Order: sequence, then C-alpha cells, then structure tokens
Amino acid sequence: MLSNKICIVTGAAQGIGKTIVERFAKEGAACVYACDVNIGDMEESYSKDKNIAVRQLNVCDRQAIQTLIETITQEHGRVDVLVNNAGVTRDNLIDRMTEEDWDIVLDVNLKGVFNMTQAIAPLMIENNSGSVITMSSVVGTDGNIGQSNYAATKGGVIAMTKGWAKEFARKGAQVRANCVAPGFIETPMTKDLSEKVLEHMKNKTPLARMGTSTDIANGVTFLASEQSSFITGQTLKIDGGLVI
Repeated sequence: MLSNKICIVTGAAQGIGKTIVERFAKEGAACVYACDVNIGDMEESYSKDKNIAVRQLNVCDRQAIQTLIETITQEHGRVDVLVNNAGVTRDNLIDRMTEEDWDIVLDVNLKGVFNMTQAIAPLMIENNSGSVITMSSVVGTDGNIGQSNYAATKGGVIAMTKGWAKEFARKGAQVRANCVAPGFIETPMTKDLSEKVLEHMKNKTPLARMGTSTDIANGVTFLASEQSSFITGQTLKIDGGLVI
C-alpha cells in the first residue's frame, strides 16, 4: 500500500506511533523516519529494519525540524506522508489545572502539529503529492471532564486540518490532510488504569472492548495510501462506536 513512499511519524517510540512505524515499514515504505523526543532503545529495536530511520526530535523545536527536513530533502527529495502523532496529557479539572499544564499540552499537541506541517507541506505541494495525517481524539469532538487542555488541542487540529485540506489543494496540488480520532485504546498511557476504570470504558463502547494500536494503524495506513486519494479534510473516528 505504501510502496516507495517516504514517511515521517512523530511520537514513534511507543504505543500507536510505534505500531504505525512498523506497519508502514511492512507495507513497503522506502523509508519511515521514526521520530520521538525520547528515542530510548528504538535504534537497537529497528537495527535490522533497513527502511526505518530513528531520529530524535522535539516537535516544539522548529530549528531541529528544519534540519531534519533539509536532510530528508537531500536524501530523498520528497516527503510523501506525515503522521502527526506526538502528544502529551496533563489532565485535571479546570480549577486545578496549572498554567504550566495548559501550556505544555498546547505546545506539543497543537503547536507541534503546526510546526511539523508548516515545514513539510510546502515540499509536498511542490511535488504535487502528499498526505498529512494528524492524531486527534473523540475528546476533541465531544469533550471530556478534566481535559480542557487536551480537548482544546484535539479540537484545534481538526479545525486546522479542515483549513489545510482547502489550502494545500487550492492550486491543484494533490496534497491531502485528514485526522484520526481514536476512542479508548490500549496503550502504555492506559495500562496503569484500574480494572474498574477499564471495564467502565469497555461498557461505554458499543463494541464492548478497548481498541488496539493496530486498529488505529490500520486507519492511518489507509489515509496514507492511494486507496484514500479522494479523501481530504475528514476526521476518521476509530472508537468502536463510542461516539455516534
């Protein structure tokens, strides 16, 4: 599905991001740049995967982003797929949320997406081809208690994506922008939740289970591929029917 494509995935060290990297590589991408602020043992994990390149990257560091894109341009001349997956949470009720908790979530989840897309979209437009996929959340479409900051960012990326879908294609370039909005997903971020909380999540979901990172990677791979070549400006909810 992704034969010969040059892809960038942020937040790639674990969970959904890691699964997306592995899926892209399996689907024949020429190179998948697996980017994260903390790369840990990623280089060792992917040492046998010739089409995965691990890069340490903070999406809040605009100079580092520019340096990465310059390197990729020199090596490949293009970027075909960008997956904006990097994100953080700092949950609290509004009367307890600190300004620091607000700022870091906005910086990473919203401005970080802007930083990456601003650096890469012009290259896609110049090459007349590309797919930008940004991770939103059902919290961004329907809200959640104690997540004012997170909801603001996940709703914000949906709004930016709709604008980008129009902007990128305004002169005829076949450059698309879409979002994926997961529901309750089994990731390292949810593994420490109590069994009571996990059961509550499952009971709220019509399909009566937590989603997996593979469920999300399947949707992202579809939006990255030519099979979705006439889809742009959309938000694909992968939530087991949680929000209908």
